Amino acid sequence: MSSALLGSSPGQQCTRGLPGWLFVWSAGIGAVSFVVALAAPALPVRQAALTIQLLAECAALLVIVSYYA
Repeated sequence: MSSALLGSSPGQQCTRGLPGWLFVWSAGIGAVSFVVALAAPALPVRQAALTIQLLAECAALLVIVSYYA
C-alpha cells in the first residue's frame, strides 16, 4: 500500500502494534471469566462474567489487529 493511502509521509514509519502482555492478560481474563460463567449458579453472575469475557476477548482481538493495520 502506498504511503498516500495510509496518510503518512514517505519518511515516516508506523509504530509497532499494541504490547504482547496486553494480549496475554486479555486472553487469561477471558478464559477465567468464561469458566466462572460456566460454573456460576446465579444468572447475574453468569451475565457479568460473560460481559467481562466479551470485553477481554475484544481487547485481545485489538492487539492482533494492531499488528496488521
